[in-house]
Amino acid sequence: MAGIGRTMIAPLLVLNLIMYIVVIGFASWNLNHFINGQTNYPGVAGNGATFYFLVFAILAGVVGAASKLAGIHHVRSWHGNSLATSAASALIAWAITALAFGLACKEIHIGGHRGWRLRVLEAFVIILGVTQLLYVLMLHTGLFGNQFPHGHGHGGGHYPAADYAGEPKGTARV
Repeated sequence: MAGIGRTMIAPLLVLNLIMYIVVIGFASWNLNHFINGQTNYPGVAGNGATFYFLVFAILAGVVGAASKLAGIHHVRSWHGNSLATSAASALIAWAITALAFGLACKEIHIGGHRGWRLRVLEAFVIILGVTQLLYVLMLHTGLFGNQFPHGHGHGGGHYPAADYAGEPKGTARV
């Protein structure tokens, strides 16, 4: 699908990067106070799923932000080889975000007092679960839509023999 291009992927990439950075901030703050035993601190509290949710949220944030760096490289270069790494890292980030998404749903289902920072983190993880899936689908649409040239992005995947270092045209390469 040629319609999925830079103009559609780039804004979602930037949005997800900002949201993953916010998740890293909120999850690390909450995890720090949770580990220190400050669960009565305004904004922490939680229930039995909180610790697991915080660990997976910070993991999803770090892996997601790192995958966005690969995505930025892909949007800048816009070649088939950068698409593969970007799509693979985005899929891994989505899988970890989906785990955090499930734990956020479990934490909401269990209930109990959860501070505003924890509720904001849950909301961000749930939104990221959906937007990251949308980003992965957009990347894989480009991957399977023959939008990029095969090989090194020079077109069609066929290279004349003169493209190889120092070899004259028509020389067989073993």
